[in-house]
Amino acid sequence: MIGVSEARVSQLVSEGIIVRGDTAHEWLIGYCERLRDQAAGRAGSESGGLDLVQERAALAREQRIAQALKNDVARGEFAPVGLLTDVLATAGAAVVDRFEQLDGALRKACPDLPDEARTTIMTVIASARNEWIRSTAQLVDRSLDDLLAEQADDDQLDGFTMDDQD
Repeated sequence: MIGVSEARVSQLVSEGIIVRGDTAHEWLIGYCERLRDQAAGRAGSESGGLDLVQERAALAREQRIAQALKNDVARGEFAPVGLLTDVLATAGAAVVDRFEQLDGALRKACPDLPDEARTTIMTVIASARNEWIRSTAQLVDRSLDDLLAEQADDDQLDGFTMDDQD
């Protein structure tokens, strides 16, 4: 009577959109109200699916994140991970190479330098290298934690978290 299959009528009855025993006119009114709600974004088109309001909020959030990322890149606050990895690896390798050449350079420049002094110098250099590696790793961890916390705060401000999608 309202132009849908029997299966769809059963689904509409189970959703409470139409009521068995009502007149065809009441079914038509209920069905049309449901269609209006869907068109206006007040009701999801599928049971369990995102409705139009949630879809718009998710889209707006993604657009805001994309624009913020573009702004950060333009300000030089972000760079591709691959580039940063290459730069840090190259810088680290250069530092380690220079430190490893130090013992030979000390032997040439200061042949009379006692072994204890040379050992002390090499120990201090190794300690500095290890501290540089440790502090760099801590900086990366702290920066990632801050970034994740900022994203979580943004999700809360949007009122729409990734958990809401399930």
